Amino acid sequence: MDAVKRYFRSPAAVVGLLLLLIVIGMAITAGWIYPNDPLSLAGRPLVWPFANPRFPLGTDNSGRDIAAQIFYGARISLLIGGVATLIAVIIGVLIGAFAGFYGGKIDTILMRITEAFQTLPNFVLLLVLVAVFGSTLTTVTIAVGIVSWPAPARLTRAEFMSLRSREFVQAGRTLGMKDIQLILGEILPNALPPVIVYASVVMAVSILLESALAFLRLSDPNVASWGNLIGLGRDVLRVQWYVSAIPGIAILLTVLAVSLVGQGLNDALNPRLKSR
Repeated sequence: MDAVKRYFRSPAAVVGLLLLLIVIGMAITAGWIYPNDPLSLAGRPLVWPFANPRFPLGTDNSGRDIAAQIFYGARISLLIGGVATLIAVIIGVLIGAFAGFYGGKIDTILMRITEAFQTLPNFVLLLVLVAVFGSTLTTVTIAVGIVSWPAPARLTRAEFMSLRSREFVQAGRTLGMKDIQLILGEILPNALPPVIVYASVVMAVSILLESALAFLRLSDPNVASWGNLIGLGRDVLRVQWYVSAIPGIAILLTVLAVSLVGQGLNDALNPRLKSR
């Protein structure tokens, strides 16, 4: 309860939460507000925003309703961001937990694997995975999760290394608890708060990575995503700039919302603030 109060003391965190709730609301209500396929032709191509009441945000190069694509694109961004973050956190926590708990050769081997993944920039590795395994929505989501796990792994490892010598862990050993019981039941619950906070960073980066892929036309073209719309708008960027600008603003606000929520959680869960 104290953490909730600390969270709502931050105006930036509250603004981030409101923005995120708006995006979630768009994703939930997309099918009700726009029951038709968002990729179906709706009117004349390149109608400017507010020029036609039927299309408050205008139409794209093919005559598809931009507002409908923005609403449905919220689903895609949240789906990719959420699932990719879950994949990255699960892989990162498993590797970081075993490396930090056992140390020694196990730590060395797992950290060398982590460093091997970090030798290439995330986006370059993502391009390789998409080129090899295809660009379906499922493949892109899994690929984004795979390239995003090293940072959570390092964070989890650091937390485990600082917690494995604490009194409650030594007490568990004295009582005859097995290693897996100590890892999952004793250390992990105490190591998770900073990992959960960092997950907001992973989610924001995941949304940006998918958008960058879509801009390069390497994501799934059969879904209404903000990145696909930006990529489509680059062909008419000098004249009908709104086609790219509107989804770009949606991405900016969503990433900002996730980042502000993550910062708010960090301030709320930070042990140094609990004594204030």
